[in-house]
Amino acid sequence: MHSQFLHLPVESTSFKESIPYMGKRAKLLLHYRFLIYNLVMRDLKARYRNSVLGFLWSLLNPLGMMVVFTVVATVLFRDQTIENYPIFLLAGILPWNFFTASVMTGTNSVVSNGHLIKKIYFPTEVLPISAILANLVNFLLALTVLFAAIIVLRVPFSPWLWLLPVVILIHTLFALGVVFFLSTLQVYYHDTLIVMDVVLLAWFFLTPVFYSASMLPVSYTVWGITLDVRRLFYILNPMASLINMYRDLLYGGTRTDLDFFLRTAVTAVIVFLAGYWFFIRYSGNFSEEV
Repeated sequence: MHSQFLHLPVESTSFKESIPYMGKRAKLLLHYRFLIYNLVMRDLKARYRNSVLGFLWSLLNPLGMMVVFTVVATVLFRDQTIENYPIFLLAGILPWNFFTASVMTGTNSVVSNGHLIKKIYFPTEVLPISAILANLVNFLLALTVLFAAIIVLRVPFSPWLWLLPVVILIHTLFALGVVFFLSTLQVYYHDTLIVMDVVLLAWFFLTPVFYSASMLPVSYTVWGITLDVRRLFYILNPMASLINMYRDLLYGGTRTDLDFFLRTAVTAVIVFLAGYWFFIRYSGNFSEEV
């Protein structure tokens, strides 16, 4: 029954017509929740196999990056305009690391498990989902470093901290949507992962991870047209919006503007649905291509 369901012809359907099918397919994932769990555990064990410190690397990596960027910003660049810079940095670098790790591992998740796709029937979206969830576990572990730094530096907790799980959910949906799209491309074009390695590097510098968006000009005139630079910066770069939401809760001690919050959430949901639709539209041919 499941094998027949997984090969329904959706290649010719529009996005609107595919929504009921996507719902059924998502519901089917509940039957494979133990497979997802096992794949997540496999990925976590493989990542730290033969490692002396094991999961502690999830804590030491952000600590090392915090020290390096803090030295660069405050000593080499003499920039001390940002208070509690380690907190500011961790609130940006941790979400960014979660996103980039998800993209790099998730993009190749279908191709690297081609032997499983050819042997047994299961919803192939299980593979990118498990890759994302494995990185989510590491992200949640790394957040303990941020909370420890907040306590040590005596930065007051935001009264809106309870929104953090919602922000993490929005972040995860966005990452899933991107990975669904990229993992599909990787099946047909194996250089997608190589291209994304370069794209992510450029994306990193275009995202306020280690610097503040306040450094950007408020407006800029091009060919006689005045552009609202900061507004476009957040509209065109969803990761900038997501990191801003993390900082509002973990560093700024304020609540994210409701309109901004909803706009970011809607963007993440749209990316997720579009990526999922793109994935299942072509997933029927994966066993022939991997």
